[in-house]
Amino acid sequence: MSICLSPSMLSIDFTKAGEQLAIVEGAGVPYLHLDVMDGVFVPNISFGIPVIQGIRKASHMVFDTHLMIVEPERYVEQFRKAGADIINFHVEATKDPAGCIAKIKATGAKAAITIKPKTPVEEIKPYLADVDMVLVMTVEPGFGGQKFMADQVPKIAQLAAWKKELGLSYDIEVDGGITLDNVRQVLDAGANVIVAGSAVFGKEDIAAAAKGFLDIFQEYEAR
Repeated sequence: MSICLSPSMLSIDFTKAGEQLAIVEGAGVPYLHLDVMDGVFVPNISFGIPVIQGIRKASHMVFDTHLMIVEPERYVEQFRKAGADIINFHVEATKDPAGCIAKIKATGAKAAITIKPKTPVEEIKPYLADVDMVLVMTVEPGFGGQKFMADQVPKIAQLAAWKKELGLSYDIEVDGGITLDNVRQVLDAGANVIVAGSAVFGKEDIAAAAKGFLDIFQEYEAR
C-alpha cells in the first residue's frame, strides 16, 4: 500500500511559502494539502483561488484541495483551473453529493468526499464507488493545531473494511492533529494519506519533520 504525506498549508509561514514548499518537495513529499475555508461552513477564513494559482507556479506536488465551503459545486471548475489535482468537498456542505462528484470528475480532477467528526461514516457509503479518496476529519474543521480525536479512528477502520468488502480502491485520508506520536494509530486502522500541518510546517526543521513521517511510511510499506 502506497502511503502519502500531505502537509497542510494552513501551518506554513506565508512570508517563506516558496522556500518551505521547496523544502518539503525536495524531501520527497508528494502531496500538498490546501485548506480552503469560507467563514460560513466553518468559523474561519483561510485562502482561495488566487493563492492556489500563485503557489501552483512554485510546486510540482499534487494539490490536495480541501473545500470547507458551502455549495462547493459552484467553484469546482475555478479550483481545477487554479491548479487543484484533487478536489475534496464535505458531504455536509451540499444537497447533491453525487452531482458534486460528477462535476469534479468532469474537470479531470480526482474527486474526494469528507466527513466531520459528528457525521456518521454511513452517510458517505453510497458514494464510495464513485470517489478516489475519502477524508476523515479527526478534529472539528476550521482551525489548525487542534488535538487529535482518537474516537474517530473506528471510521477509518470501517472505510478500510468497506473498501475490501466492496472491492474498491479509494484512498483513505486523515486530517487533524496528526503527529509522529499518533500517526501509527491511523495507519494501523487503514489510512494511507496523512495530513499534517503544525507537525511539519510548524517545526523549525521542516525537512526533518517530513522525513520523520516518511520513514514511518516506508516501514509500513515494507510489511
